[in-house]
This record gives sequence, structure tokens and C-alpha cells, in this order.
Amino acid sequence: MVTLGGPGGTKDMEPMSPGLRAFLSEPMGEKDVCWVDGVSRELAVNLVAKGFSKAYILLGQFLLMHKDEDEFQKWLIDCCGATECEARRSTTCLKEWCTCFL
Repeated sequence: MVTLGGPGGTKDMEPMSPGLRAFLSEPMGEKDVCWVDGVSRELAVNLVAKGFSKAYILLGQFLLMHKDEDEFQKWLIDCCGATECEARRSTTCLKEWCTCFL
């Protein structure tokens, strides 16, 4: 098991996926939204259609929601057509990126 959440983190999660590891390996920069772990091709199309073409724009939405994981996941599902798994993985990805870089 991998413990996420930075030093002293207590949340045990599944082993880190290659997509999450790749996303966390460097600053976000101008990465397309499809780089966010958990964002499928279909979800990426939906996000781009709603104006969320870059990962940093999706991160902005997460931050506007005060990093409220439940609210962000509900928004991804209800407004963007994400599955529960996609919403959970995407949220984890953005949350962990914040822990590493903010």
C-alpha cells in the first residue's frame, strides 16, 4: 500500500497508478486535461466542450470548490458525465498534485 497525503499522511490507498505517478512527476504546465489521471477520452471530450481543455483549468475548478472532494466529484459526474471511478481518480490526482506543488 502507498500512503498518500505527504509526510505523516494517514490515508492508505491502492498502489499509485502509472498515470498518477506521471502526472505528479512534474509541474502541470500546459498539459491537456487528458493528462489528469482518471480522465478517459470520453470525459476529456466532455470537459473540453465545457471549456476545460487544460489540466490547470480543471485544477482551478477544484480550487474554486475549496478542494472539497465530494463536491468536485459530484460536479464531474453531474455536469461532465464522469463515472464514479473517473471522478474519484481525477479528484485524487488533483488533490495529490496540490499536496506536492502548492
